[in-house]
Amino acid sequence: MQGAGRGGHSRYPRFFFIVLLQETCGTMSNKALLTIATLVLAAGCAPQAELVKLRNEMNDLRTETHSEIKDVKGRVPDLSGIEKRQDQLAADVKSTSDLQRSIADQGARFDQLVTDLQIMQGKLEENNFRMKELSQKLDDKAYRLSELTARMDQLESKLKSAPSGTPVPDKKTEAKTLGPSEAYQQAKTDYDKGNFDLAVAGFGNYLKQFPDASQADSAQYWIGESYYSKKEYGKAIEEFSKVLKDHPKSEKAPGARLKIGYSYLNERNNAKAKEHLNRVIKDYPTSKEAALAKEKLKKIGK
Repeated sequence: MQGAGRGGHSRYPRFFFIVLLQETCGTMSNKALLTIATLVLAAGCAPQAELVKLRNEMNDLRTETHSEIKDVKGRVPDLSGIEKRQDQLAADVKSTSDLQRSIADQGARFDQLVTDLQIMQGKLEENNFRMKELSQKLDDKAYRLSELTARMDQLESKLKSAPSGTPVPDKKTEAKTLGPSEAYQQAKTDYDKGNFDLAVAGFGNYLKQFPDASQADSAQYWIGESYYSKKEYGKAIEEFSKVLKDHPKSEKAPGARLKIGYSYLNERNNAKAKEHLNRVIKDYPTSKEAALAKEKLKKIGK
């Protein structure tokens, strides 16, 4: 019985360690399991004190294993922040794509608006040209009407003053006078040919004969251009100034102001030149003369 008791005493602790080994194998490392297995095999008939020691060592190993597992988990990076950044990046990309589409749409609308404005500007220029032609025709008709009225008055006067039965004298051939359009065109042709003195005389006669004609502003402007071409800048400034004074709303006003600035520049009066060039930009910001004024100011320094 004693032998059996010793044998039983020896078997039960071994069974106990095997069960305990099975319970802990899920959490222990291979190294820890190997150590425990070795201890179990070596402790076949170990006294009770050694069993307590083994139990304590096993608890220490379990604690160490749990600590190692926690340490490993602590070293694994937290991917939640990265995922949030990825989501934010995806949202930013979508927002950027939407913004790009919006910019593209706005660009297309802007291009269409520019095209529409160019078409409108072309139609406006065409209408202005037709209006100018119509105004010239009206000038010519008004002139012819006044001429016919004067002749009728003269004829009636002669008829009243002549004795009864006296034949009416034949109408003498009269020198043909030019109408407004013809007079203007003749002076402009002289300017285009470089006959600036003839052009000044022609435009001057036009203004005397037809001061209220539709092209009075243009005639005054070309007088200034004639003097400018002759490099008589003082007279050019005087004539261009008449355009600004007598025809401030004329389409020739920007050009007149620009040429005043150029004339002062040719006279080495840079202060006056800058004054008038800046006035062109201020008063007529969208005109082609404003662009020319800006270029000239860049060259001479603002």
